[in-house]
Amino acid sequence: MKVVAKPIDVVAWFDKDGIHPAKFRIEGKEGKTIVKIGKIVKKDMEKLAGNLMLVFTCESEINGQVKPYEIKYELNTMKWMLFKI
Repeated sequence: MKVVAKPIDVVAWFDKDGIHPAKFRIEGKEGKTIVKIGKIVKKDMEKLAGNLMLVFTCESEINGQVKPYEIKYELNTMKWMLFKI
C-alpha cells in the first residue's frame, strides 16, 4: 500500500461499540469518487504526532478490483483521512 494522506468526507454511524464508517468521498484528478466500505478488517488506536487516531484497515471493490486501504479518524480535530491505498 502507498501512503497518500488525503482528507476525505465520511458517512459513519455510531453506537455503544463506537464508530462504524460506511462510505467515503475523495477528490482526485477525475473529480469526486465515492467508495462504499465493503469490509472492516481491523480497527486500532494509535498516536501520531501526539494525536490519538482510530485506524480502520478496510477492503472495498474499487474499479472492479478488491483493494485494501487504511482510513484514520483523528479524535481531537474530528477529521478523517485516507492514509494508505
